Amino acid sequence: MTGSDPEGVSGTREGALPPTGREAAIVRASVTGIVANVLLAGFKAVVGTLSHSIAITLDAVNNLSDALSSVITIVGTKLAGRAPDHKHPMGYGRVEYLSAAVISVIVLYAGVTSVVECVRKIVSPETPEYTPVALLVVAAGVVAKVVLGRHVRSVGQRFSSDSLVASGTDALSDAVLSVSTLAAALVYLAFGVSLEAWVGLVISAFIVKAGLDMLSQTLGQILGERVSPEVAETVKGIVAKDPDVLGVYDLILHSYGPERLVGSLHVEVRDTMDANAIDEMDRRIQESVYASTQGKVIIVAVGIYSRNTSECVTAVRNDVTRRVMAHDHVIQMHGFHLDEERRLMAFDVIISFDAPDRMGEYRQIVSEVQGAYPQYHVDVTLDTDVSD
Repeated sequence: MTGSDPEGVSGTREGALPPTGREAAIVRASVTGIVANVLLAGFKAVVGTLSHSIAITLDAVNNLSDALSSVITIVGTKLAGRAPDHKHPMGYGRVEYLSAAVISVIVLYAGVTSVVECVRKIVSPETPEYTPVALLVVAAGVVAKVVLGRHVRSVGQRFSSDSLVASGTDALSDAVLSVSTLAAALVYLAFGVSLEAWVGLVISAFIVKAGLDMLSQTLGQILGERVSPEVAETVKGIVAKDPDVLGVYDLILHSYGPERLVGSLHVEVRDTMDANAIDEMDRRIQESVYASTQGKVIIVAVGIYSRNTSECVTAVRNDVTRRVMAHDHVIQMHGFHLDEERRLMAFDVIISFDAPDRMGEYRQIVSEVQGAYPQYHVDVTLDTDVSD
């Protein structure tokens, strides 16, 4: 098992996106969002007050919360870009998850207060007074939000910024809700029926839902989520290409920010490999993963499973594999090793989290294999399904 510098293989960052470039792009998009939302909030606040429109006024408040979200995104990105130090050797990338959580709470608070205000307006309604200027401002806000939302979300997706993606998605949702406000105004002008407070209530409900969704996603990232199938497939595919690797297992990646995944894995090799050959293979694996992922994935440790090469052991391994994989909820068996001198048989088995009784199935597997091979002590490790 070997380790590598978390700053990158051999201290390099070749092929990695410069942090300053990512940071600058996120800040630019956030500043654009701040300017646009402050201007929209100002116009809508004036129009909403003059026309006694609760829906337009709530739209203005929502724009202000979006502007504040952009400010927090900038602060979070700046803090996350700080260089690693003695106290935080893996850097400050996770600050972005905290800033996204703060944004979620702000959006959620804005939604709840809006619900309270709309209920008050339903109980004590005010007659709106729409003007062509008011309708024009709302229509212009729809166009501005669509353009802003698409731009901010695209930048967020390009630079893996959850805060920007959330802000962009929220802006597009706001555009849809502004269309509802515009529709309510047209209904009032055409039929004299005021739907102001009810439309505002619908807008508030959407804001609350958006806040809850954003908070749920962010808390999941803070708690630690399963690595995405795409990333797992990419990393395992890179490692499997090495000529000495017979299998890739137990990939674990920890997120230290959107641009840094650090972890470990196991590879299976022939039992005839010596220490020098294993060391060379480990270095190749670490360098290949780092370079192929442009520095975003760093493998700091490579564990070794030794595969017996004798024909008699191969026959036993094939039989045990058949028995284990016959169980409905077994996802994988790996790391098989037979020690004739110690009369020890060892392997790992992964049982799905969906199994109604994982421990019961595990004990059944141990009992079945032990019964088939009483001459050995069977040591089975119940492994965790950490990646696809």
